[in-house]
Amino acid sequence: MTVGPVAHGGHCVARHEGRVVFVRHTLPGERVVVEVTENRQKGFCRGDAVEVLEPAPDRVERPCPYSGPGRCGGCDWQHVSHAGQLGLKADVVREQLSRLAGLDVDVTVEALPGGPLRWRSRARFAVDRTGSPGLRRHRSHDVVPLDDCPITAEPAAQAVLARRWLDAGAVDVALDSAGVVTTTTLDRRGRPLETQVLRPGAEVPEEPAGRAQRTAGGRDWEVEGTGFWQVHPAAADALVGAVLGFAAVQPGETVLDLYAGAGLFGGALAPGVGAAGRVVCVESDAAACAAADANLADLPQAEVWQGDVDAAGLTELLGDLGRPDVVVLDPPRAGAGQDVSRVLAGAGARAVVYVACDPASLARDVAAFGQAGYRLADLRAFDCFPMTAHVECVALLVRA
Repeated sequence: MTVGPVAHGGHCVARHEGRVVFVRHTLPGERVVVEVTENRQKGFCRGDAVEVLEPAPDRVERPCPYSGPGRCGGCDWQHVSHAGQLGLKADVVREQLSRLAGLDVDVTVEALPGGPLRWRSRARFAVDRTGSPGLRRHRSHDVVPLDDCPITAEPAAQAVLARRWLDAGAVDVALDSAGVVTTTTLDRRGRPLETQVLRPGAEVPEEPAGRAQRTAGGRDWEVEGTGFWQVHPAAADALVGAVLGFAAVQPGETVLDLYAGAGLFGGALAPGVGAAGRVVCVESDAAACAAADANLADLPQAEVWQGDVDAAGLTELLGDLGRPDVVVLDPPRAGAGQDVSRVLAGAGARAVVYVACDPASLARDVAAFGQAGYRLADLRAFDCFPMTAHVECVALLVRA
């Protein structure tokens, strides 16, 4: 078949005898032989391009030997030039905003320094029943054992892939800015078993003695060893820059930082509001809140509140806090949701800065804000996850 446009999720859309086929390992405009991998009764099926008859100009040789049809599912665009990947991601963000929010937005995805390989500083590897680590096939529980993962920083990859992990179901690994590798083994139910650190030059891992170190926005940060932090080493700085630019906080203003994690955005914004301002960081995870308390200890205008970000809790918080001047939110992949978006729109902030790792969730929430009186004023998109279909966006919403 001849392949149609790119779609959200790392595949392209084609049609065969009236049926929609979601095809991986291909590019728009290519003519390919497709092997059906999943046949749905609701008018569509999924497939892999197993032979390329007419390649697109952006097709390249895959740099990872484990990538391809039926193999490791960790990457989506190994067969695409980096420039081509940026274009595909821009098309996806543009299409989602058009289809889900009714907006016509010009989108450019910005590359981060360092190229498309060896950028991943934090990863989770699956472990099969023999103790061999690897990654799962696409839409499968089968583990593909790996000797290396070319998108993962080499010290982190080798700390996991160079040994066996008997009785483990997965291994989380993170490389901090000091070169310390932290591994956490998980059982087959996802429960943590043991955490160890391997310091640069050491041959034997040891028990962790503190939090991992990160650097971003001109400050040093502490996070739990394998806890949440931007995966690409340049992503935190890029996102902080975009958030600071869109928020444009002024001395004396009040900022509400939701899904605050270890306090990255709140800590970056606090100097701008000054001693007369206030930054309230809200985070549900206790370990992240403890890290945020430590990270923001030198900023008396910043405070950390532990709690879920939901409509009821936000309504109560806003009743105590009053109207914020700026809201920053960095929700999980599912997005903030309509209820939270409407409560935030009702708070009347002059600016809402939305950091999103999923363009569909962003588009749905932008639509909810639009119905409540806000418009999308600006958007930046970053290639924080090269070789994959994921893209990070920062959106500025202002009152219409």
